Amino acid sequence: MAESIVTVFLEKLTDLLSQEAFLLSRVEEQVKLLSSELEWMRLFLKDADAKRRYDPRIKLWVSQIRDVTYEAEDVIDGFMFEMNHQQQGSLKCLKFLKLRFVHKLESRIREINTKIEKIMANKSRYGVETLPAASSSNEVVPQKEKRAPIVEDINVVGIQEDAKSVKQKLLNGEMRRAVVSIVGMGGLGKTTLAKKVYNDNDVQQCFDCHAWIYVSQEYTIRELLLGVAVCVRILSGEERSKMNESELGNRLRDYLTTKKYLIVMDDMWRNEAWDRLGLYFPDSVNGSRVLITSRNKEIGLYADPQTIPHELSFLTEEESWELFLKKIFLAGNANAVCPRELEELGKKIVANCGGLPLAIVVLGGLLSRKEKTPLSWQKVLDSLTWHLNQGPDSCLGVLALSYNDMPYYLKSCFLYCGLFPEDSEIWTEKLIRLWVAEGFIQRRGEEIAEDVAEDHLQELVHRSMIQVADRDVDGRVMSCRMHDLLRDLAISEAKDSKFFEGYESIDSTSPVSVRRLTIHQGKKASSEHFHTSRSLRSFICFSECFQKNILRSLHRRVKLLTVLDLERMPISSVPEGIGELIHLKYLCLMGTRIKSLPSSIGHLTNLQTLDFRGTLIEIIPSTIWKLHHLRHLHGDGVVSSQSVIDKCRNGPLSVDHLTNLQSLGLEAGSWCCGAGLGKLIELRELSIEWTEIAQTKNQGFSESVKKLTALQSLGLYASGEEMLTLPHLMPFSDHTYLYHLTLSGRLERFPDEIEFYPPNLISLELQHSNLEQDPMVTLEKLPNLRSLKLSLWSSMVKKMVCTSGGFQQLETLQFWYLKELEELIVEEGAMPDLKDLRIVGCPKIKISHGLKEKIWKIRRRSASPPQCAGGGIRHHEGSGEVS
Repeated sequence: MAESIVTVFLEKLTDLLSQEAFLLSRVEEQVKLLSSELEWMRLFLKDADAKRRYDPRIKLWVSQIRDVTYEAEDVIDGFMFEMNHQQQGSLKCLKFLKLRFVHKLESRIREINTKIEKIMANKSRYGVETLPAASSSNEVVPQKEKRAPIVEDINVVGIQEDAKSVKQKLLNGEMRRAVVSIVGMGGLGKTTLAKKVYNDNDVQQCFDCHAWIYVSQEYTIRELLLGVAVCVRILSGEERSKMNESELGNRLRDYLTTKKYLIVMDDMWRNEAWDRLGLYFPDSVNGSRVLITSRNKEIGLYADPQTIPHELSFLTEEESWELFLKKIFLAGNANAVCPRELEELGKKIVANCGGLPLAIVVLGGLLSRKEKTPLSWQKVLDSLTWHLNQGPDSCLGVLALSYNDMPYYLKSCFLYCGLFPEDSEIWTEKLIRLWVAEGFIQRRGEEIAEDVAEDHLQELVHRSMIQVADRDVDGRVMSCRMHDLLRDLAISEAKDSKFFEGYESIDSTSPVSVRRLTIHQGKKASSEHFHTSRSLRSFICFSECFQKNILRSLHRRVKLLTVLDLERMPISSVPEGIGELIHLKYLCLMGTRIKSLPSSIGHLTNLQTLDFRGTLIEIIPSTIWKLHHLRHLHGDGVVSSQSVIDKCRNGPLSVDHLTNLQSLGLEAGSWCCGAGLGKLIELRELSIEWTEIAQTKNQGFSESVKKLTALQSLGLYASGEEMLTLPHLMPFSDHTYLYHLTLSGRLERFPDEIEFYPPNLISLELQHSNLEQDPMVTLEKLPNLRSLKLSLWSSMVKKMVCTSGGFQQLETLQFWYLKELEELIVEEGAMPDLKDLRIVGCPKIKISHGLKEKIWKIRRRSASPPQCAGGGIRHHEGSGEVS
């Protein structure tokens, strides 16, 4: 990990020398010497990092390098902060202060260089094992490569009989509400088995409603109840935020009383969770079931003494080998075959995993990145044997090997995932922006940082170090999560390397040096802890327990913050002093009660991400438009009857300056009219809430959008009670990267595919379109369309026809509340790849013969219906609903 810390700082130092050449000219010699010394250190750190765990001399040497690197970063960042802070004074005073600060900086860097010399000398003096310079193969971030598709259900080997047994317990037996439990040690595949059974078509068809919640060690009963309620779709958005635990529980119990339900409670740790949740799962003697996964057999027996828990066992030698081969060699082929010269080595490697599926797939992920040669595999076996000989825990030894084998640019990304709460679903959009802000993503040619970060994410998935939770229709990872054991490894490594700390582990009475601090559910943040955390760079809060004065304490005591994430915190204001945090790159205020942003936010010249969606902000300072380094700006969802941007303070508006923007989501105003928007040529994601004011000032908007040829996602959402007409958009023939399009509002007319739609469109959603002609004539000709959703139409279209040969790539089709639609005809040969069909709230619709055939085919091949979707495909007689 020290290797990664040094590498990130070296890149930061290089950027600083080029950007602040004039300011640092007096200390350039010492800064370059510092950079050179750290570069030499970095070459020896790869092997040292792997061995520090078991050799106290190496551990001390590595920790000294890490600490001196942190010290150097603090000194330079502190200097930049002080210089910026003093720029408000007179020119004469500033000149004097500059000389004083530069002299102090030079002195401090000279001291640090002396420390580095001693550290290098101590390596030989005290007998630290001679470490060869690491191979350069992993030192350079590799170019993006095409990989074979990942088989995400790969670790289903050996659980076929387990799945049959659990399935039988769910579908058969007594009519009472029974609790079925799957138990076993971490890494055996309890969640994998539960998902396989939960997604089984017979199971989905047997129950009226389904829900899946992750319990884990950190939870609140309200959040768990809310998770179930969201899955069974009984709450509006407003109700979700207002109802307390008791109200949620009572509403849920009333609903479930009339249903045959299946609820999965994954990763239960304590009986108390069942004591409180079980009260709201009624027994209507209709065959309802609750499925629990837990490491503790006693929890299953406690929840239902009449049902024997299903205990998972380790994989057999044959099953272990099969899983190993699938992970390394399958790659989309029909058979996984190991070359003969590797077979003996491979079986020795697998034997060290002890039949634990998690260890096998993680180790397989490691080997999948290695050359398929005996020499390469022998090195892995030797390293694995060495790790296992250092301690009694074989699984952690395998995981530690896989972690240590990762290149430096992945280690920081992996450890960072450990910041998130146990079993939490991590949105990759957020994760990637955090990685970029933290400086983990190094340059790779002309690629933008977010693309490099997404490739790192895919590599972690490929190595089985993180798991995919959900994918978009285009195959990109939308969310991910960490297995408990891998998260334990990340937390252990992070603490050992001072990479991050959990809030509960910090003692406010003793001085600590924390770089990143996270607070999880149930913990209460106190300003007292920030007295001793002056080197804090990142503060990420997942708990709603938050003192009101915490922000004021942060900006007064912690000057070097890079990341400040306060999503959903109960705070109502942002202090003016936040503008002093000049190093801040990521600021998330999403879902807070904040009503305004201070004008000083314009001083955050390094800010890359600003997210204030779902707040009470109606007026934003025009100083935001000065933030040239902004890459992501999101404020859509603001509740306001007027344009949030047209009510800016402090002068005229201009979006032209934000030429680095990758994503933009705001309420429309004069800023998006005229030529300014068209200059944001790097923009990839654009989401605009269309207002009456924007409708009256709609000059140049369509022409600007036409110039944004890098767009990958575009959403236009009409606001107000009366649905507005969206602006007429120019042809999208040049938008070859536009994959996702959402239009919510009236359309002047429905264009044909040549006139309007992008050539590579993958998903399309149309709401409130008020069309008078059959849209399928146009839509079925879109060659790459995989997902189509039509909803909330007030049009008079009564009949839609999908002709033979139409929708050749379509996989998902959804109709929601098309109240006038009477007939949907699907001719033979249309939609050959359709996998998901939902028709909801269409009371007049008649199911044609062709559509019935389509539904039957989907039912026969459906293996994994989506979670919380109501399960499978159903037609509710008299309601016109298929789900």
